[in-house]
Amino acid sequence: MNKFKIINGKILTPNRMISGMIYVESGKIREVSEGNPEIPGAHIIDARGCYVSPGFIDIHTHGAGNHDFMDGTPEAYLQIAETHAAYGTTSLYPTTLASTTEELEQTFAVYKEAKTKNKKGASFMGLHLEGPYLSMNQKGAQDPQYIRNPNKEEYLKILENAEHIARWSSAPELEGSEEFAETLRRFNILPAIGHSDAIYEEVEKAYDWGYTHVTHLYSCTSGVTRRNALRYAGIIEASYLIPGMTVEIIADGVHLPASLLKLVYQIKGADKIALITDSMRAAGMPDGSSMLGSLKNGQPVIIEDGVAKLPDRSAFAGSVATANRLVRVMNTLGEVPLSDAIRMITSTPAKIMGIDKTKGSLTKGKDADIVIFNENIDIKAVIINGELILNNF
Repeated sequence: MNKFKIINGKILTPNRMISGMIYVESGKIREVSEGNPEIPGAHIIDARGCYVSPGFIDIHTHGAGNHDFMDGTPEAYLQIAETHAAYGTTSLYPTTLASTTEELEQTFAVYKEAKTKNKKGASFMGLHLEGPYLSMNQKGAQDPQYIRNPNKEEYLKILENAEHIARWSSAPELEGSEEFAETLRRFNILPAIGHSDAIYEEVEKAYDWGYTHVTHLYSCTSGVTRRNALRYAGIIEASYLIPGMTVEIIADGVHLPASLLKLVYQIKGADKIALITDSMRAAGMPDGSSMLGSLKNGQPVIIEDGVAKLPDRSAFAGSVATANRLVRVMNTLGEVPLSDAIRMITSTPAKIMGIDKTKGSLTKGKDADIVIFNENIDIKAVIINGELILNNF
């Protein structure tokens, strides 16, 4: 459909919810109106009283549909994109794990090929490298054999593929992190604090270097610690104390309890929080055994209780959430208004990643990435760049 109208929906605009019409032509939003003007030749999509929202943006995901981005095949990328799209995600950032430089180089080649072939799934907006420059003490489910300090010769070689990299999560307390962050900024790559044991004073310095975002807050991020009998605030406290710091949370209802969901929202607000799935290959799949990371070099995990766990159940190993589940959890368990829950998975992540000129809101001139869902946040229709790729009506 080159041009169509969405009617009879509760449209979530940047400022309020309206009853009206969205007109799309040639992949762009041409009009958002409270009326229903006649547009000759336009196809009609009847929202049937459901909510009409900007497409969901997942800035941190490792996989879905029994595939992981570290599998290193275009087919894995495409299946992940299609699986996430079925749950409302229209844009995503494929995320790697700590690995060898050789695996990363293969990832770049596969990403480039998959991006050109992606016609039915969520759009690939750039890679998110998670590691290998991480804190061993906060490694979580990351494989310790690949964790190391920033190495200039190594990361400059990796940055030969900088056009495919949008964000890089690392631990800023590691030696060499200041120069590493400054290098990333020169390449317009977002440095993010992740898997880090930094104290407040180190985070404060890192923020000035360009580390303006925190990867999965409360997961592998330091809190108050004691050193030589003195207490030091950690990343969690720094996230609250530094006004400009943005954060992301795994709002699957398992990684964070209701009390912490409410606390993060109360302090940071919807404009500083992005909801992420941090999903691994088991997202969209039944419970049972699975694999975190690539099939070749990954780690066995168990899927139960709505989350992935290490085999000894000592830690979570990534979520199996989908984007609509994040919205549902924040709205119900977190008691966040639906409009703010939607903002945390649309306009806020778009601003964090610098794509808000074209994505993240139902605004005239932006890409026609649109999701229609019911009161339970069950996805009824998904439109990506003006193409209706899912219709569950």
